[in-house]
Amino acid sequence: MHIPFVDLKAQYETLKDEVAEAIRGVLDSAQFIGGEAVTSFERDFAAYCQVRHARGVANGTDALHLALRALGIGHGDEVITTAHTFIATAAAIVATSARPVFVDIDPDTYTIDPKMIERALTDRTRAIIAVHLFGQPADMGPIKDIARRRGLYVLEDAAQAHGAEYQGVRTGALGDVACFSFYPAKNLGAYGDGGAVTTNSAAIAERIERLRDHGRTTHYNHAEIGFNSRLDALQAAVLQIKLRRLDEWNTNRRRAAEWYAAELAQSGIKTPFVRKGSTHVYHLYVIDTNERDAMRKKLEEAGVATGIHYPLPLHLQPALAHLGYRHGDLPYCEAMAARSLSLPMFPELARDQVRRIAAIARAAAERGRSEEIAAEVNVFAHRAAR
Repeated sequence: MHIPFVDLKAQYETLKDEVAEAIRGVLDSAQFIGGEAVTSFERDFAAYCQVRHARGVANGTDALHLALRALGIGHGDEVITTAHTFIATAAAIVATSARPVFVDIDPDTYTIDPKMIERALTDRTRAIIAVHLFGQPADMGPIKDIARRRGLYVLEDAAQAHGAEYQGVRTGALGDVACFSFYPAKNLGAYGDGGAVTTNSAAIAERIERLRDHGRTTHYNHAEIGFNSRLDALQAAVLQIKLRRLDEWNTNRRRAAEWYAAELAQSGIKTPFVRKGSTHVYHLYVIDTNERDAMRKKLEEAGVATGIHYPLPLHLQPALAHLGYRHGDLPYCEAMAARSLSLPMFPELARDQVRRIAAIARAAAERGRSEEIAAEVNVFAHRAAR
């Protein structure tokens, strides 16, 4: 029995008639760029995120890039973020000519460590990008306290956390501005690329709206140089249908995470830790184990697809070598790169699938421990013989 990492086809089967009707509506309207489908989705997504404004853009990377530009971040500025994330977080900073400053993660939640942010502040720091990683919000309370004291902007990279909550507030409403990706595999995924920026600031929303459409104020009047980064109407129509199911799907993800936790208890495998007061939506189910590579091989031999998020931290990426970071600079990020394994996670994941995955993972962990014990015994015997 093959178990995919993400089963998009299973999800599509549950709503294909609604999606087809929504797409037909866009086709009948012939409004393929902008129009009612986009406006309607933006309104509903803003309400879902508990904010006043949402603006659709072409993808999650553009959401970050345009949000930084809307805040005036540019040459000579520094933006603090985590190295344990997808490269888009840093690429967006570089695209504004600002400098990413990487700090280490909390070893329990894997999100950015606020204590490390304090140590990284300089006179050039203008903003903090807090990444809500794997479906869990970053620790926004102390992050926002730091920002208030230093007059910094706080951006949420919420690409993996649609519907997650921190102290009762949804992601998208926790910072000055938030950035979402609607890549197909996300908790709320389009049938292609897409993204959105959310904010309570009318000025930021207006600037995003201008930047995403060539900087125009009227059809042939351009107040600034902008970009072509519009969410197309077909994707907006699909997203509006799926938004109605998002809470149900997130509940199913949490249920699957509970099954995993029960099956992997006492195995020596570290399962996800949920910070008190946070709601995790498990975009990814990431475990921490000494036996990562052997475990992954056994799972794949059994037909179980897995992932590694992320095998090389951003501070060690060749594309960012000019920043001057070295091995050992961020030990927790580097440890997770060597130890983390992402198991299959999607709303339709079945109980028997989780049992099978967990059984293989437990066996690999037990074998690894046995080999470690045997190696230790051999070392002890060798020393005793000397």
